[in-house]
Amino acid sequence: MALTRAEQSKYNLFLWYFSWTQVRLIYYCRPKIFDVTEEGVELFMPLDRRTRNHVKSMYIGAMVVGVDMVTGFTAMLKIRESKRKVILIFKDLKADFLKRAEGDVHFICRESKAIAAAVSETIATGERVNLPVSVLATVPDKFGDEPVAEFTITLSMKEKK
Repeated sequence: MALTRAEQSKYNLFLWYFSWTQVRLIYYCRPKIFDVTEEGVELFMPLDRRTRNHVKSMYIGAMVVGVDMVTGFTAMLKIRESKRKVILIFKDLKADFLKRAEGDVHFICRESKAIAAAVSETIATGERVNLPVSVLATVPDKFGDEPVAEFTITLSMKEKK
């Protein structure tokens, strides 16, 4: 089920506000929420002068911003649903670059249910919960659904008392 224009605008306004007030590097890269489903979130990052490297593919730093944002946004949605104050950070990152990302990149996180369970666990136990989350990066205009990179980022969450 695709987002309505109004829902997409609401999510992108939240993303813009968060990036402008909290992490300016995200704002600089200009990611946009492409889709939100029960499975997870898809984020779009344009390949432009801000995100392109010297060989005209997406710069590794911009790709990490995309991975951070798609995972963090998925977690933020689940944290907001819980109505609790859960702090999230990222513990580590593993990346496999399969092809050059020579176009607009879509970052896909389909682990919404696992993230929701981790949020519930940290609320129930009061302990820090670490969850490895898989993210795929695709360039649909050039390679369709074939990934250009695969990431595993460890989401670390704990309820703030």
